[in-house]
Amino acid sequence: MKKQFLIIVLSLGVMISCTKTNESANSENNDITCNGTKSFSSDVNPIIQSVCATSGCHNAPSTNGPGALTNYQQVFNARADIRSAVASGIMPKNTNLSAAQKSAILCWIDSGASNN
Repeated sequence: MKKQFLIIVLSLGVMISCTKTNESANSENNDITCNGTKSFSSDVNPIIQSVCATSGCHNAPSTNGPGALTNYQQVFNARADIRSAVASGIMPKNTNLSAAQKSAILCWIDSGASNN
C-alpha cells in the first residue's frame, strides 16, 4: 500500500512540474511583440544558420525533427514545427534564443514567412 501511494505522489509531482514548465513557456510567448516586417534573409536566416544549422542539429544531412534547415524552402516547409519549438522554448537545444531572436522568428512566421 505504501509503495502504491509513493508511486501516485511521485507521478503527480512529475505532472505538476511539467505543467509549470509549459505555463512559463507560454507566458514567454505572450511577451512577443512584432514591430515592423521581419525579413528571412536579414532577420531569420542568420539565426537559423548560426544556432540551428551549424550546431549540427539541422545541417545538410540532418534527420532531426524537421530535418535540415539550410535554405529558405526547408525553413518554410518546417515553419509550423519551428514556431512550436521556438515558442515553447524546447528549441534550440543546448542554448537559448534571446527575446529579440524569438520575436524575429515568430513574427516572420506569423506574418506569412515570406522569402524576403
